[in-house]
Amino acid sequence: MPYLFTSESVSEGHPDKVADQISDALIDNFLAFDPNSKVACETLVTTGQVVLAGEVKSKAYLDVQEIARGVIRKIGYTKSEYMFEAHSCGVLSAIHEQSADINQGVDRTKKEEQGAGDQGMMFGYATNETEDYMPLALDLAHKLLQELAVLRRENKQIKYLRPDAKSQVTLEYDDNNKPVRIDAIVVSTQHDDFDTEAKMQKKINDDIINILVPRIKSKYKKYAKLFNDKIKYHINPTGKFVIGGPHGDTGLTGRKIIVDTYGGKGAHGGGAFSGKDPSKVDRSAAYATRHIAKNLVAAGVCDEVLVQVSYAIGVAEPMGVYVNTYGTAKVELSDGEIAKIVSGIFDMRPYFIEQRLKLRNPIYSETAAYGHMGRKPEVVNKEFASPDGKVIKKKVELFTWEKLDYVPKVKKAFGIK
Repeated sequence: MPYLFTSESVSEGHPDKVADQISDALIDNFLAFDPNSKVACETLVTTGQVVLAGEVKSKAYLDVQEIARGVIRKIGYTKSEYMFEAHSCGVLSAIHEQSADINQGVDRTKKEEQGAGDQGMMFGYATNETEDYMPLALDLAHKLLQELAVLRRENKQIKYLRPDAKSQVTLEYDDNNKPVRIDAIVVSTQHDDFDTEAKMQKKINDDIINILVPRIKSKYKKYAKLFNDKIKYHINPTGKFVIGGPHGDTGLTGRKIIVDTYGGKGAHGGGAFSGKDPSKVDRSAAYATRHIAKNLVAAGVCDEVLVQVSYAIGVAEPMGVYVNTYGTAKVELSDGEIAKIVSGIFDMRPYFIEQRLKLRNPIYSETAAYGHMGRKPEVVNKEFASPDGKVIKKKVELFTWEKLDYVPKVKKAFGIK
């Protein structure tokens, strides 16, 4: 029986994402100056105020206030009328040293025996629904807001946009679990004040449907037919959206974990990513299971798959690896047998995950908005400056867990030609 499925996304200017981006900028700076840093930092943003808190074990000394302001400036909160502005907001730091009790469970004499930074279960998911092996509803929701941010920065076709925004896409699936129709698109975007609310509503509605949506449609040749005049649009459905960002709502690190992952598809272990160094398996193992899932689907083992791994704090070997192919497996093996082969291909001990995916590099700022999964792997040059004038330049590889580098190994292990 056909069914509807919905996913949402939020922009880089959403208060929770502002917090995530600040936390991950701190991670990047700590790792740039001390790759062995252990960091768990949280950020709270509200009207005119940023609060930084958390635990750190590092040799690096940072100007955390300036790092936070730099993130806020880059997002676009640069005007006093936003009531949250990069130069004038207060920044309070309550960051302190990491608990020695936790650290003794992670550090080992032999690096390969490094224990997991916490207990818990992590999930990775992949589907051949889109080119980047992500669920289509979430992919569309992300791209709507990424393109809206491009339009905001271009400031040509649409000149009234402010940084805060949300999107939501509802798809209809057929009996074969294939998307056949876009049922509804929701976009709420912060904007400058207008003369009248009626004028504002019409202008924003027309611009989203006639300027933004065609840009998105052009990116989806496979699904272009899903874009038609029967889509139900809800554009700024509450009306006026001038007050937004951290002035409109308090933002906290780690409150958008479904936006960060698969939009409600698959499963989630509950642990957030941003603000955590890779010794925290909440982050590193979630990336590793995505890497596994994507390579399994790309290799032709199945059309869709969920991979779970679980850990005990301070223990290197995972408690177990679970695989669910949702009945889409193309090999004559049970999901349990597939999981056993997967365990032989991918070493899921924390140290080996860090090494395989190059996670002790400053690569996290880019993950903190528009999803950690389904992104394009690329090599970039970064520069970091410390308060004492030291400058570090690094060439780093982003989104390594999105690479299809294990497809040949997976095919060989499963006898796929």
